[in-house]
Amino acid sequence: MAGREMMKVTGHPEIMPGFAWYDVDADGVRIRACIGGSGPPLLLLHGHPQTHLTWHKVAPALARDFTVVATDLRGYGDSAKPAGGVDHIGYSKRMMAADQVAVMRALGFERFDLVGHDRGGRAAHRLALDHPDAVARLVLIDIAPTATMYDATDKAFASRYFWWFFLIQPYDLPERLIAADPDYFLDRHIAGQIKVEGAVDPRVMAEYRRCYADPATRHAICEDYRAAFGIDLSHDAADADHRIEAPVLALWGARGTVGALFDVVATWREKARDVRGFALDCGHSPQEECPDVLIAALRGFLGRDSGGA
Repeated sequence: MAGREMMKVTGHPEIMPGFAWYDVDADGVRIRACIGGSGPPLLLLHGHPQTHLTWHKVAPALARDFTVVATDLRGYGDSAKPAGGVDHIGYSKRMMAADQVAVMRALGFERFDLVGHDRGGRAAHRLALDHPDAVARLVLIDIAPTATMYDATDKAFASRYFWWFFLIQPYDLPERLIAADPDYFLDRHIAGQIKVEGAVDPRVMAEYRRCYADPATRHAICEDYRAAFGIDLSHDAADADHRIEAPVLALWGARGTVGALFDVVATWREKARDVRGFALDCGHSPQEECPDVLIAALRGFLGRDSGGA
């Protein structure tokens, strides 16, 4: 499978057994991809501050039914950290989405199912709008649309999602402040979102810390949020009359913030033609907090509810 656009690299088979790791050339941007299984293609996109390893509890089970591709978004994990550029366009969800389409095409997949959590869900939203022929079915985990969330900002949202307003501050204020103690910022961020004690595997947490220790990663993450507050909102406004064509499953944590502050299904019915959804008994990260429930939900929606061949 590794061709001119792919190079096999060392990964974490002790965490994701049965998978192989590659650096994929996504039209000039190097994207780290973890690939396993066989069957219809399924792309998994992580959020902040995680990497593709956030899927380690669900990916092996899904690989019995799908060819699972779990990537690091540009700027995150071991993917490249390109410059943000004018208006932070390098970290627009349009650019992040284009990376992922290029990865899947490099693997020979023109059309695929797509699951996005957190920032990965925002890239997935844009991917479904910009590349409708590429997305068969779309799962969005624990997000409402970006513009909807910003438009509804009030005391409750601002206090629970403080980093949306901290990370967008001009360079290099957030970068410099986080650099004082990256582990502390990362640990507090995750601890505030995880509601099932012990859900994050210590080996995976160590990887999150390793990646967050890189100043280039922290800068890229700030650029991601700066883009979300600016150019992403411009792109969304330009596409206000467009709708996601693929069927959408919206999932959220019953113990988290998004479901407490938003009617999640209703927000996505403003953006897509076919939406269903429900809450899961967890916080922000069901793939780590209640993986078996998430696997069942994904199999039911994606048409692989038999548990594998």
